[in-house]
Amino acid sequence: MIMLGVAAFITLQIAVGMSFVRRVRGRSVNFIVAGRGLILPLAATALMAQAVDSNATLGNTDLTAQFGFWAGASLPIGLAICLFLTGAFFAKPLNGMGLMTLPDFYARRYGRSVEILAAPIMVLSFTILLAGNLVAGGYLFETFLGTSYLEGVLLVALLMLLYTLPGGLLSVVYTDFLQATLALVGSIALIVFVAFDFGISIPHGMGPFDLAQLSKPADGAYVNWATLLSLGLGDIVALDFMERVFAAESPDTARRACFLGGIGTLAIGVPFSIVALSSGSIFERLGIHRGDAPVLYALLKGTAPIPLTIIVLSAIVAASLSTGTGAVLAMSSVCARNIFQVRRGEGGRDRLLLATRLAMVPIAALSALIALRVPQTGVLLTLAFDVVLAGLLVPLVLGLYWSRANAPAALASIAAGSLTRLFFFVFTPTIYGEKNTLLYFPNHVFSPAFDGLPTVLSPFVSLVAFVAVALATRRQPLPT
Repeated sequence: MIMLGVAAFITLQIAVGMSFVRRVRGRSVNFIVAGRGLILPLAATALMAQAVDSNATLGNTDLTAQFGFWAGASLPIGLAICLFLTGAFFAKPLNGMGLMTLPDFYARRYGRSVEILAAPIMVLSFTILLAGNLVAGGYLFETFLGTSYLEGVLLVALLMLLYTLPGGLLSVVYTDFLQATLALVGSIALIVFVAFDFGISIPHGMGPFDLAQLSKPADGAYVNWATLLSLGLGDIVALDFMERVFAAESPDTARRACFLGGIGTLAIGVPFSIVALSSGSIFERLGIHRGDAPVLYALLKGTAPIPLTIIVLSAIVAASLSTGTGAVLAMSSVCARNIFQVRRGEGGRDRLLLATRLAMVPIAALSALIALRVPQTGVLLTLAFDVVLAGLLVPLVLGLYWSRANAPAALASIAAGSLTRLFFFVFTPTIYGEKNTLLYFPNHVFSPAFDGLPTVLSPFVSLVAFVAVALATRRQPLPT
């Protein structure tokens, strides 16, 4: 019954997405940035849907239940901070530049050498983000449908490609509206259900006002601040967020959409954190054994009425599909346009459109491999934006707001920040509180207590490198 309800919503979402395929009209600008015509409600819900993905939802509840409010709520709060900062400082100027992808800014501001360095880093970041959404889908089908985790991951990947390949961003943004609406309803309904049926029970030292979680390293302060910084700042350099900023019908619409999206992200994400704090007492009272299932899945399966379970699970699956499709589209367009330099061509078939579609399949496959190797939702979300925060934020900010910014400074900044983050990554045994199973070289120098500090140190190294090189070199003419 539950999975039939979820399947019905997925079918509706795919049908809505497929209904806009004809509006692509064979043009890459329609496929990649929806013809730059998104009105405010669509732009705002599209940004909100990218923020409220299954990474943020399942990662939020799992981390909150294990480590406290700030460990999990830092995900939606950090994403909301990012949208507020983007609205305040970046949406209007970037929308006004008429860009198609975020690496276009680096190409226009600094030249081809910086574009070809920045674009693969962004693709790596979003491959990790997409993997996190596949993890959530894999666990969902394993828990409620009885499939294997592998089968669940592959099924979600195929569903993502089903309507993104033909419809692009036009298909994605209209399904985003459905997903964001359902997520808001599900979040409010779930916290009301828990409050009335079980009461809100917050363990000692784990609530939103227990600020030791932000001040004491032993209580996870380094990791929690790193999460806020990684998402609040690193997500500014996010392909999917910026794709929607570029797609807004005007600079002012882009700015306002960011503010509305940030408010919606908080309204959806924070209630899930409060529910997760109460999950331990609910499981204990009812004798529920969670096992390896995500907290939210175990809570829904063991306590919630079927209609509520269908709503929340449908929202999570829709979030996986929505963010996943946005990520696949953004990465594919960057590969085609910025890495391989495919352009639309004169007349006939739009070569950029074809190349973007062809790139989607291998990108989805690579993300599925990461999802099978690192089955962690919140960790993958934060790590994805940690990657771009380390080396790409400084060149974006100073490229917009400092006249001395130049290509040598940008190259030095990207290289220094990214290599610093890679060094710390391979030598630190944990990633945001979870064991580093992806790439770790055992050593006696860095312990789990160091976890979180690389998120702060890497962009600082990037900033120092940028300023030092910019001051030491003459400002080069902007590329034409």
